[in-house]
Amino acid sequence: CFTFDHCLLTRKGRMSSAMELPTGGFVFENTQRNEWMASNANMSKMPTTKKTGTTIAGIVFKDGVVLGADTRATAGSVVADKNCEKIHYLAPNIFCCGAGTSADCDHVTEMMSNNLSLHRLNTGKECRVVTAVNMLAQMLFRYQGHIGTALVIGGVDVDGPHLFTVWPHGSIDQLPFVTMGSGSLAAMSVFESEYQDNLQREQARDLVRGAIGAGISNDLGSGSNCDITIITRDGVERFRNIDRMGDKWRSAAGFNVPKGTTDYYNEVIKNVVVEDAAAPPML
Repeated sequence: CFTFDHCLLTRKGRMSSAMELPTGGFVFENTQRNEWMASNANMSKMPTTKKTGTTIAGIVFKDGVVLGADTRATAGSVVADKNCEKIHYLAPNIFCCGAGTSADCDHVTEMMSNNLSLHRLNTGKECRVVTAVNMLAQMLFRYQGHIGTALVIGGVDVDGPHLFTVWPHGSIDQLPFVTMGSGSLAAMSVFESEYQDNLQREQARDLVRGAIGAGISNDLGSGSNCDITIITRDGVERFRNIDRMGDKWRSAAGFNVPKGTTDYYNEVIKNVVVEDAAAPPML
């Protein structure tokens, strides 16, 4: 018989060899657990996926790629950061916009940036955009969507400008213009109505600014400012807070309310005398 060192206890409670080869395929044992939790446990509602807010977009123009993003980070219904940075560095010729869980986006992009640096050192060549996309997609697919990272990846390599989207489950799209995030529908409406082939640099930049502005104006999860990154063969140009759209409204007359504006029934005024005394003993 096997000793404990050579055995393991599976989820169903049976003993099997640690050297046993996997049978392959997906495991759906948790579906029975979830059904039991929904019917028997004291849970009025099963947990749902967390909704996040962002507007990110990208577009391919004649000489390169333009990426854009808003700068609002939310924690539920609270604005946690009004000026965060959602456009991340991957390589000198590749950048990406992140939507989803902030920690997941930051750590995934930082890890991929390090991996691409090692790739450049090993090969001695500039990374291709499709290399970064495949590495990200393979990593996210392994986690089956539990890493909340949706990315718009743009860059220019030896094959020209490229623009991709990578979804949390690992699926990939390659299109001339893309949007992601909760404000993506408003941003896409701008792209679909005004996009043209072979746009010039300034036209593409202004179109992305308009798309991000539409997302900020029509989505509560997006807001504050607009960041733009332009990638060409000649280099990268970054515009931080190129548009400021989320300033608070302030009345020109001010909010000075005179005394007596609000009626009240009675008023009690008491004088409070504070005397110095020895501090109570500590228990």
